[in-house]
Amino acid sequence: MKPKTESQKSSHLSSAVSSPVSERVVVEVVAYRPDWQADFDQEHALITEQLSSHNVAGIHHIGSTSVPGLWAKPLIDILLEVHSLALLDQETERLVRLGYEAMGEFGIPERRFFRKGSATQRTHHLHAFLAGSPQVKRHLAFRDYLRAFPEIRDEYAAVKREGARLCQNEMARYIAHKNDFILHHEAQALCWQAAEPEKGDMP
Repeated sequence: MKPKTESQKSSHLSSAVSSPVSERVVVEVVAYRPDWQADFDQEHALITEQLSSHNVAGIHHIGSTSVPGLWAKPLIDILLEVHSLALLDQETERLVRLGYEAMGEFGIPERRFFRKGSATQRTHHLHAFLAGSPQVKRHLAFRDYLRAFPEIRDEYAAVKREGARLCQNEMARYIAHKNDFILHHEAQALCWQAAEPEKGDMP
């Protein structure tokens, strides 16, 4: 497996670096809550109503709240696949009406990032990418990998809980604490996904 380049290594930290390092938020990691799926379903319906159906290729629940049994920050991460980012830009105001704040690329090229909730306690993050892009593939592969391998899910939970304990409510420190784990297992997840139908034999 080829080693990660410096640009690849920094990709998971970019959203934290784009915001003030001294920014204080509530970094709380809690046990899995079954109602997170219902929260996603509700938001999925709202977003679907607002955006042009011919531009939306998919809306996915991603991040830790999408993995049953995984400890997580109580924040719903949503992956929006679109055919045209330009058309999505034209419809940004529709998402603003749902309570989202438009943040542009926010450190990741070819992304549109939206966040919802108060400055200290976000409730939703919406990440929009072109349909089928590498960013879409890595997010979905990592999610499915954690769902498929409970032992790795639990290891990740331990890393997240430790990061929340140590970061002193600095999001950049929390993200940095998880970064090595994510980079390693995301690479494993992409290999596992590519090995289908034999992927159950990994990692």
